[in-house]
Amino acid sequence: MTDVPGTVPSPRSSRRQRLVHVVATVLLAVVVLASGAWGTLALWYRLPGGVLARALGSVLWSALVVGVFSLSLVRRSGWPLLAYLVAWALLLAWWASIRPSHDRVWADDVARLLHAEVHGSRVTLVNVRDFTWRRDDDYDVRWETQTYDLDHLVSADAILSYWGSRAIAHAMISFGFDDGRHVVFSVEIRKKRGEAFSSVGGFFKQFETVLVAAEERDIVRVRTNVRGEDDYLYPMTLERPTLRRLFLAYVEAANQLARRPAFYNTVTSNCTTLVYRMARQINPGLPMDIRLLLTGHLQGYLRDHDAIDTREPEAVQRARARITEKARRVGPD
Repeated sequence: MTDVPGTVPSPRSSRRQRLVHVVATVLLAVVVLASGAWGTLALWYRLPGGVLARALGSVLWSALVVGVFSLSLVRRSGWPLLAYLVAWALLLAWWASIRPSHDRVWADDVARLLHAEVHGSRVTLVNVRDFTWRRDDDYDVRWETQTYDLDHLVSADAILSYWGSRAIAHAMISFGFDDGRHVVFSVEIRKKRGEAFSSVGGFFKQFETVLVAAEERDIVRVRTNVRGEDDYLYPMTLERPTLRRLFLAYVEAANQLARRPAFYNTVTSNCTTLVYRMARQINPGLPMDIRLLLTGHLQGYLRDHDAIDTREPEAVQRARARITEKARRVGPD
């Protein structure tokens, strides 16, 4: 039965109106609180001026969010929400103004940017890292220029380095040449001096991205022997033309980062998603997969797409791939 103007609403109509009001209130709460939480974290991680300024900005923004939501409920007025939208627009404008930079005081191990020159089959990498590590804060700094002939590129190994949860690992690719040389490419955060990694901060423009090329005795050994990580090495089953294209994709990515800095993002721009984009240039049909984010399970993704050997069970392959103890028995040279 349709309600007639001037008459008392039916119980069914009243229940429907209450339901609409409840749903609208819940949606408003979700939008305001979620955007408010994002704004609080953005201010905490990126507001300039030190810890006190960041804490004050975060507290004031949180108070604004709570105040807007409370006033909207108590007064049932749209003015508090309109004021919040203006504040949110100003926050987004500030956020968009934060740009990545190469001009910061960087930690020693990411202080130099990799760049490359390609002349036919010969690739010269400038700023290949070859540190000798004794502790995380005790090392010999050495940067080198190395030339590689892609006609002699014969192998690639996927290296997964675990530091905590078995669901998350850092992924690197080590390219091998027929003279026994190896060079490892690793997409990492570019830490400022004294800065530590934060997965939450990685969502909020806390770090720039850096592509490191390094000797295995540097970049693998520092993880196993110095930082106590657990490393696994999986030989890849890629044809030589594919190896060459993947190597050159890393070279182009390095040159692009050298020309134009970019922010690291824990989900959208990390050690595997950037490699995935490069691999997609070689194989456009390569699908996105949750294991590209839960990188500790990357072995299964590589097996599913025949990038590593699948002739033995996954658990047996994983046990054989573990190189941690071998690396810890090997000296710096």
